[in-house]
Parts: sequence; structure tokens; C-alpha cells
Amino acid sequence: MINDDSILVFEYFTASGEKDKCIISEAEALIFALLKDLSDFDVDLVINKSYENVVKDYENVNPILIDCDVIDWLEDNAVNFNKAIFIAAENNNNLYNITKILEENNVKTYTSSAEACLKSSDKYETYEALPNDVPKRAIENLHEKWQAEDPLTPLKLIIKPLVGVDCEDIIIIEDIKDLSYDLEQIFPPGSRIIVQEYIEGTDISVSLISDGKKAIPISLNQQFVELKNNKGTYEGGKLPYESKYEQEAFEIATKAVEAIDGIKGFVGVDLLINADEKDIYSVYLLEINSRFTTPYVGLSKVANFNIGKSIIELIDGKITLDDIDVSLDGEVEFKKSGDLLEIRRI
Repeated sequence: MINDDSILVFEYFTASGEKDKCIISEAEALIFALLKDLSDFDVDLVINKSYENVVKDYENVNPILIDCDVIDWLEDNAVNFNKAIFIAAENNNNLYNITKILEENNVKTYTSSAEACLKSSDKYETYEALPNDVPKRAIENLHEKWQAEDPLTPLKLIIKPLVGVDCEDIIIIEDIKDLSYDLEQIFPPGSRIIVQEYIEGTDISVSLISDGKKAIPISLNQQFVELKNNKGTYEGGKLPYESKYEQEAFEIATKAVEAIDGIKGFVGVDLLINADEKDIYSVYLLEINSRFTTPYVGLSKVANFNIGKSIIELIDGKITLDDIDVSLDGEVEFKKSGDLLEIRRI
């Protein structure tokens, strides 16, 4: 029996039975952090049968154990629920497809709208939506340098999919000889890609909460990203990250989120602090993640407010952004170690 006041909760990989330990460690950290935040609510948790013994002791949780892809399950069962908050990424359009199913079944979501997910998942659509005063990753610089007499010699390029997650399928071009790579193995014919100037710098992100119109930044986060053998790997991060560019990063991230109507809940914006202090821009925007991102597991340890509960109350109109105290108490690092995601206070 479904409680009309309960909230449908799930994370894509833990619900669908993902077996890759490297993926599942991060997924588990996210869903259990969210369950902790929602301890004051009645929760209908969709999770794979393999987690039966893990979730049975939650007093506020009604576990719905499945043994199939959660999207297939939602297509048959979403109509039975009134409200939902979930965690998923853009892989295979999962984020958009799940949100679309929920919206089509009149389920109130505490995450970004399907249209916002679709637009922010596509880097070209994101850049088109952003105001001119938001510095995108050197598209302007790349265009200018391509007009030079010898454009490729001094130019380092990065090629990546228009829709991608966690630095996947990244190629670095440093020399014209690098174009001899068999790019079709990585980007099959018909792939939509974006080519940008590669900028040396520090990978950062900003975590925010949004009500769908306005947003407030919570923290500046350092990102541990390894680029090796033409592949980018997200290894984790540290927060809060101290930088003289913090306010600039906050302003850029806030403008970016507010530029796309319907981005709401806990979201993240990836940016880069430029190592070249002579450049016109100190901070470049990389992409918007209209969803729960990994820094949430760190913030749940040091935030002086309950993030999940605040999102529910914010979207329900019980509080406003001005009512949320976004201060933090301490530092935390979350880093992948083998197949584990280790989270520790610093």
C-alpha cells in the first residue's frame, strides 16, 4: 500500500542492480546520504533486491525491492506515486528519461525538470542558453587562434562528447600528428562532439540549491581529475576549497543555473580556474549538472543544515532560499581508492 504523503526515492544504479564496484561505491554513498537527510519523511525506496538486508532497519523507509532496470519499473509504477526525489546521471539519457516518465505521470519532483535536464545535458545547448557575461571554456579564444597564420602549432585542444559524464571519452590534441588517432573508435560516425581550447588550471565545482528560478551557492569544491592516455577520470574532491576566486566562481555558477529555467534541487556547476593569470578570464564554466553530484556526500558531513530536507521544504513552499543557512563546519575529502569511495573529515 502506497502512502499518499510518502516520497518516492531511488538512485539509478542501486535500484537497477549495477555490479561494477567502482560505480556502485559512489552510488551507495549518494543514496544513503539522501536517506539520512530524509529521516523525517515517509520514504518509498526503490532498490535492488540485493540491498534487502541493508535497508530493512530504516523505520521511515518502505523498501520496494526490484530485480530489473528502474526505468522499466517506473514506466509501470510511477502512476502510483505523488512525489519523488531521485539520483541519476546523464548516461544514455537516464536523467531526462526518468524525469520525463515522472512528469508524464503527474509526479511532483524535487529535482530539475525534464526540459532543464535535456538542455543542461547538452553542452552546446547549455552554452547557447548562458548570458554573454558567463565565460564559457575558451570558445572565443579558440576561434581567434584558428584565424592565426599557423593555428595548430601553438594550440592544445580538447575533444569531448556534447553529452557526457565524469570526463568520459576525452581526447587531447597537442600536435597535428595527434589527429592520426583512430577517433572513430571513440566517437563513432554521427557522434555529436565539442572542440575547445585546452586550458591549464585547477578543476573546481560549485554546489548549489535552486528553487527553479533562483539559486544560492553552498560550497566551492576542488575536483580530483586525472587525464591519462586520452581519458579523463573523476577521482573525487575536497570541500570547501579556499581560493581567491571563490566569489567569482559563485557568481558564474549562480548565473548559469538561473539562466536555465527549471533547474532545481541540489545541483552542481563544473568550472576551471585558469592557470594563466594574463588571460582575460580567471574562471571558465565547463558544464552544468542539473542533478545530485558527488560533493553531496561530503557536504552531508559538514553542512550546518539538512540539505535533503531543505530541498523538500523549499520546493513545497514552506521555506525560501533566504531561510537556508548554508554555512559549513569543517572540511571533508571524498576520494576513490580502488573500488571504494573513501570519505573523511580533514
